[in-house]
Amino acid sequence: MAPAEPNAKPFELLTAEEPNFPEEREGWKGYIEWERYPEKKKQAAEILAKYDFPVPPEFQLKPLPDTNPVLEGVRWKYYHYAMGKTLKDMPADSWEHVKKEKSEDMVHVLQFPYNGEPERKRLVETEITNNKDHFVRNHGGIPEIDPEKYFFEVEGLVNKPKKITLKELQDESIFPRMETCVTLQCSGTRRIEQIHDYPGDGDELINAPWGEGAIGTARYVGVSLKKVLKYCGLKPEGKHVEFFGADTYFKKGHVYNYAVSVPTRKVKINEVMLAWEMNGEPLPAIHGFPLRTVVMGYIGARSCKWLTRINVIDQPSLAPVQMKEYLYYTPQNGKQNVTYSNGFSIQTMPVASAIMTPVDKDVIVHDGKIRMTGWAYSGSGWPERVEVSNDGGGVWYEVPYENLSKKYYHAWRTWWVDIPVDAEGWL
Repeated sequence: MAPAEPNAKPFELLTAEEPNFPEEREGWKGYIEWERYPEKKKQAAEILAKYDFPVPPEFQLKPLPDTNPVLEGVRWKYYHYAMGKTLKDMPADSWEHVKKEKSEDMVHVLQFPYNGEPERKRLVETEITNNKDHFVRNHGGIPEIDPEKYFFEVEGLVNKPKKITLKELQDESIFPRMETCVTLQCSGTRRIEQIHDYPGDGDELINAPWGEGAIGTARYVGVSLKKVLKYCGLKPEGKHVEFFGADTYFKKGHVYNYAVSVPTRKVKINEVMLAWEMNGEPLPAIHGFPLRTVVMGYIGARSCKWLTRINVIDQPSLAPVQMKEYLYYTPQNGKQNVTYSNGFSIQTMPVASAIMTPVDKDVIVHDGKIRMTGWAYSGSGWPERVEVSNDGGGVWYEVPYENLSKKYYHAWRTWWVDIPVDAEGWL
């Protein structure tokens, strides 16, 4: 069931005049630059402080329904409405992109900012994910950017700071092109299983309850970021690269541009690219058109969309997405009892796998064997082998090599196997 259409402004503004944060650049609809203007960020925080926004749900204390619930993201819509004319239409406009660019049967995990995953069986039918079926994890609205007016900036610890247009980036006499097959995965994949198994144990309902489909694989075309930093002259003290997106991100009453960072060592081995093409087509708007970063092997959150700025720095980004989101905590602490500084950033994705069909706890009618399908992925290189157990780990069956999809260094492998079953009839 699709969520309700985004409503118009749900409350009256407290002031006589609507706040006016103009768009930063001509041809960039929905982009407000916050990070360069602390006075603008302060004004936005003061506006947000005037409103009594809906109280966020704190903890899920009982198992969820059998299907993922549709969460509307009401508070995030309200935050955008409160910012005035530049952002108030973002929830409705973003939903139009979902309807245009995504499959009709996408599981709408969160309406706004949009989070969605495909129907599980179809996800593993092809080794390359169709653009319409590729999962989406957005943190704000979807900016609409004219590619003819597009440019990004490179600054910080470089010898020659530059503004680079999309046309210049696509000039192969300056930047050689790069094409590679990459799997992106949200670190929250399979959160709904945690909520089902450990309700009330700290996984808040306000987080999108992902199933096993927050993962997708595409063939991207672009330029290695290593070539761009060489063009600008990377200084030796530049140890991290910070990316800024055009989307607006809210955190605890404050407003930001989405920002994350990766170590320069990742860039130097050609595992960060600036991509403008996805599976033979221009990037869909919902995936970062006209340009995004693609960080191979890292969590999807590092692959910044709608890229506006690259900043070379000497330490990891201090932005909230980097410092206060996507953190590991040790089992001894637990995230309810710690401060952000007790955690450390998730970067490389660990080995992970999922059985996509049959669905867990399904009743199966069989004729002596059951066909299982699924995916396996590692951020450190392709999975070499997949084994499946039908008795909780007592006996394991290796998936025949020919039943594994093609090896790509930075991508998953889909697989299928017919598992023998001794019990007759149904189980």
